[in-house]
Order: sequence, then C-alpha cells, then structure tokens
Amino acid sequence: MYQLEEKIWFWVLAVIPVIVLFFLVLQFWKYRTQRKFADKELLKRLSPNTSFFKSVLKIIVLCLAFASLAIALVNPKVGTKLETVKREGVDIVFAVDVSKSMLAEDIAPNRLEKAKQLVTQIINNLASDRVGIIAYAGKAFPQLPITTDYASAKMFLQNMNTDMLSSQGTAINEAIRLATTYFDDEQQTNRVLIIISDGEDHSEEAASVAEEANEEGIRIFTIGVGDVNGGPIPERRNGVIANYKKDSQGETVITRLDEETLKSIASLANGVYINGKNTNEVVETISEILNAMDKKEFETKQFSDFKDQFQWFLGFAVFFLLLDIFLLERKTAWLKKLNLFNENL
Repeated sequence: MYQLEEKIWFWVLAVIPVIVLFFLVLQFWKYRTQRKFADKELLKRLSPNTSFFKSVLKIIVLCLAFASLAIALVNPKVGTKLETVKREGVDIVFAVDVSKSMLAEDIAPNRLEKAKQLVTQIINNLASDRVGIIAYAGKAFPQLPITTDYASAKMFLQNMNTDMLSSQGTAINEAIRLATTYFDDEQQTNRVLIIISDGEDHSEEAASVAEEANEEGIRIFTIGVGDVNGGPIPERRNGVIANYKKDSQGETVITRLDEETLKSIASLANGVYINGKNTNEVVETISEILNAMDKKEFETKQFSDFKDQFQWFLGFAVFFLLLDIFLLERKTAWLKKLNLFNENL
C-alpha cells in the first residue's frame, strides 16, 4: 500500500516536454546555421569530436533528473505496518446500469456520467461503511467486492462504460441476484443495495427478486437518472455524434426515465425511490437513511504506519544533475569505438 502526499507536484513533469521541444528547436537551428557556414565534410573536419549522441544523452539525463525531482516533491509513502481495526457501519452495494440507454443526454452530461457522479459523491460522504460495485445491462457483472477502500471503489467506478458488457438490454433482477452474493453472513451488518438506473427493465422478474432480497434482510434503494420526457441514444464515432439509435422500422429510439418500475422495486424491498436530478438532495437523503440505520461492528485491516520515500528520488535527481554537468558533448574514446549513429562515417 502506498500514498502520494503532494500530488500537485506532478505538474513539474510538464517541464520535460518543454526541455525536449527546446532541444529539438536548438538542434534544428544549429543544423541550419552550420549548413550556411560550411558543407557536411568540412564541418566534420572542423569539429571531429562533436557527438550528437552525447547531446541526446544529456537531454535524457536532464529529463530523468526532473522526473525524479517531481516524484520526490510528490513524496510517495509506503505502508509498513498492517493492523486490524474495528469499525461500525453498513454494507452498501451500488448496482450501476451500463446499458446503451444510459448514453442518453436528457440529463447532463449523460445518464451514465450522472450515475457515476452520484455514486462518487455518496462514497465521499461515507465514514466507515463498506462498499461494493456491480455493473449490469442484460447481465450483471461484479466490479468490486465489499471493501473499505474508497479510492479503489471510485477508480473502478470511473472505468465503467456501456461497452464493458456484451449482453445488452436491462435486467435489474440480475443485479439484485448478484448483490445477494456480496454480503458476508459471518459479519452480519445492515445490508443496502442502491440501484442507479433509468428504470428501463427488459425482464419481468425484478419485483419478485426484490421481495426475495428483502426477505434476506437487504433493503433496496433506487435512484433514477434521466428525464420522464426522454431523449434519443447517440451513437458516436471518434467522440462525435454520428447518428442516433434507431429501431427495426428506422425510427429514432426515445428512451425515458421509468420511475414507476424503480418505485415499485424500492417499495417491495423496504426502501425508497430518489430522483437523481439534484446530486446534493440525493446525497443528503442517502446520508439520513444510513445514519438512521443500526450500525454493526466488523473488523478490517489497514495500514497504520507509512514511511517517506522521497529521499530515494531526491538522490536520483541529484545524481542525474551531476551526471549532466560532467557529461560533455565531446566524443570519448569508448564512444568512438562504438561509433553510435555512424558518426565516424
């Protein structure tokens, strides 16, 4: 396990392409100036020990020095001590709809991105609860098992897209069934499943599966993303909308937020439906619900001690800078023998 203390210093890496660009411009200018002064053969006689390879090597060394300095300023830390801690919280599984209808832009920027924003903000507002993530369309796919690692949860969440599942359609029942396997019977906690979807359901089993989940102690909350008036589903090529999805008759498909389905599933599983248009309202509502639930104690392992590692990279930076200072642009005996870049021809 590692931590990056000052990520803002990664901006120092922006110096590297500037150095490379400056080097290329300088080489081009030198080449043009030398060609005006004399031809290639005469230049070789006038400066026989000049090495283009050494110039390239100096730039590489200088770039490595800045890269090492940037990492040193970021100050990476490595976990050195793992301990078991006891926490109190709720087990929460997020089931995110990744069907093609989630590309509709009737809610900005589109339904799927809005769903990601909602889940991210809910996670940011959690304290010691455990979270898991499921992606579903025609089938459900486990993304992240129950964990307290919120950073990993948000990373997996951001990588979700509508192309990750080949089976298209929307089967909410599949997501509910998979969610029931996420919860740990040995460490019983209050169990929550939050479904984020536009409500389109191509199966007819969601209601019965929701009731079965409720009998197992799982409360289901649903969050609707989209607009009841609906919108078309864009088909993009190279990031640009090329067309809109059409049905078998050639008519543009309009997908609408189906609040009734989501309300029905939530009511059957002792939960509530929340419209996802206002992010703050969604986060506040979920927080109130979770805070009102009984917290159960569970054990988890986490790193309690981290050691700075910046000194290694600072040492590398100093080494490369000193190497750059003493690395002359003249050929050395061993370099002449290697004859890199055919410089002796």
